[in-house]
Amino acid sequence: MGKGWKTAGKVATAQKKGQLFTKLAKEISVAAKLGGPDPDANSRLNLAINAARAVSCPKDTIERAIKRGAGLTGEDVIYEELMYEGFGPHQVGVICECQTDNKNRTASEIRNIFSKKGGGMGASGSVTWMFDHVSYLEAEKADVADPEEDAIEVGANEVESSEGNTYEFYGDPTELDNIRKSLIGRGWEIKAAELSYKPKNYTELNDEQLAEVHEFLQALEDNDDTSKVSASIR
Repeated sequence: MGKGWKTAGKVATAQKKGQLFTKLAKEISVAAKLGGPDPDANSRLNLAINAARAVSCPKDTIERAIKRGAGLTGEDVIYEELMYEGFGPHQVGVICECQTDNKNRTASEIRNIFSKKGGGMGASGSVTWMFDHVSYLEAEKADVADPEEDAIEVGANEVESSEGNTYEFYGDPTELDNIRKSLIGRGWEIKAAELSYKPKNYTELNDEQLAEVHEFLQALEDNDDTSKVSASIR
């Protein structure tokens, strides 16, 4: 997340768009089931729809996912949200968030990835202490005078330069939608907005070790039930 590992909502390579759209539709359905089909009254759904639109997810896919989650299609959507944690290669802390209709299948698949790629899945709490649960927003604005001032004004706790005129804002996890709306009101274009896990400290690796860790994280990311992956790397 952020400057560390990419999240499912930010991967948009051509060959993986189908899988990405499926994951985004799943999040939209979950959000609509939990909070209703009106994005104006359901901030999580609003964010999910915006994330889908940002990568050109088809309008029909979005609308169908909303109806499915809200129970308007006659389908019984039962997705559980699960979080797995453990250590990847070279003791990199990893949190893998999943949405699944079969937790036994998902647990087995995620455990196998950890095992086969040189890591180990841990018990609940074994890794989360290494992270802060945060609102994460990536936003762009031309001619930024003072991003620190904007961060204070929108209620973010921290801002980091990303690339060019793009910055990463971090805040309390309860303030995600408020920060997003405030940034837009101050002329920022939102590139990503989600709840995530920010490492308190980063695991230092050489290039060879980092490549090995990336391969492991990509295997987690490629699992159909994975929604987000966070890791203690830059």
